[in-house]
Amino acid sequence: MPYAAKEYNALIGMEGFSEALIKNHFTLYQGYVTNTNKLSEILGQMLKDGKAGTPEYAELKRRFGWEFNGMRLHEYYFENLGGTEPLAQDSTLAKQMQAEFGSYENWEKDFKATGALRGIGWAVLYQDVLHGRLFNVWINEHDVAHPAGCNPLLIMDVFEHAFMIDYGLKRADYIEAFFKKINWQTVASRSKK
Repeated sequence: MPYAAKEYNALIGMEGFSEALIKNHFTLYQGYVTNTNKLSEILGQMLKDGKAGTPEYAELKRRFGWEFNGMRLHEYYFENLGGTEPLAQDSTLAKQMQAEFGSYENWEKDFKATGALRGIGWAVLYQDVLHGRLFNVWINEHDVAHPAGCNPLLIMDVFEHAFMIDYGLKRADYIEAFFKKINWQTVASRSKK
């Protein structure tokens, strides 16, 4: 069953993100969905045709991870945007941040610093499902460096397409706009502990 692109038009008009930026981002996301489906179909046919041991199959299999994670990370990203309320300081997530980082402010400083790292990629707040610990992690490419056994809670896209139309090279300004629009209810609902 093919994946269908989810609809995030409610984000259009969100403060800090122009319509052009959001619509371009939706188009990029649609490409990941399309390519995930296309690769699934091609790989399935190659398997039926006995071509699973070929270099072409191996490369397409690797590419599938890139396209699928590009699709899924964008879904998480769009879904954790659109909020208007700060994180409730008495929430379970805020208490976890306090325990792990000493305070919400320390967590935020670390997350923003992670997102400001030189390069392209993602800043992700992960939760270790086995121990409940929280980590802010830099993901350079969609398909590598995700910590095993961890659940993504908050995802911030820091590829240039996420901010350059509106902010040029001022990634820090984009990060500030992102923080004003985090949907903390969605982020907290992803927690497994």
